[in-house]
Amino acid sequence: MAGLRKSIRNGPRTVEILRGITFDVSAGEFVAIVGSSGSGKSTLLGLLAGLDTPTEGNVTLQGTAISYLPEDKLAEVRGKLIGFVFQSYQLIPTLTALENVLLPHELNAPSKEQAAGIARAKDLLAAVGLSERADHYPVQLSGGEQQRVALARAFILRPPIVLADEPTGNLDTHNGAHIMELLLDLNRREGTTLVLVTHDPAVAAHATRVLTVRDGEVISDIYKTPEQV
Repeated sequence: MAGLRKSIRNGPRTVEILRGITFDVSAGEFVAIVGSSGSGKSTLLGLLAGLDTPTEGNVTLQGTAISYLPEDKLAEVRGKLIGFVFQSYQLIPTLTALENVLLPHELNAPSKEQAAGIARAKDLLAAVGLSERADHYPVQLSGGEQQRVALARAFILRPPIVLADEPTGNLDTHNGAHIMELLLDLNRREGTTLVLVTHDPAVAAHATRVLTVRDGEVISDIYKTPEQV
């Protein structure tokens, strides 16, 4: 990304949320973006995912500049390149766990590949320990179980990039630690690039690189050695 700025109008004032952020992420990196509430880290992740448009600058994913693409083209790129894990799970309440995991595949993959998609969804549910909950609806699942479904869904299309916004933020310590273990296991198994926003130092400690955001600017960018992770 290069020169990312994001501002909003608040009456007569212009509020600067991001102030010209530039950095690159290499394939296979695990980057944690940290900062206090209101620092701009979640806004930054939304721009990386193409869920929001910057005031200035652009985000480039594997050679494709995405920030100003038409919505249909942007949706196509997101479907191919990005898996997203939301803090609030964002499961469809009328779909079962299996159907929620399968949904991105149904929306993006050819119909002739649906059988393979179902098999992969079942495999991912097994990987997060929910094989026996595949036919349950979100209301029948605990918060930790819902987030495990969301993790499986993020990996269904084998995206090269996974973005996660406070994936443990709504969970207690035990469930949060379990979700991080599962996320890291899936990430290693799938070989993805992982960019994660968190305010939790215990979560950021797993990353190989930590970006600290304050007042809309990156104030530090620290790479860790394998011994430090």
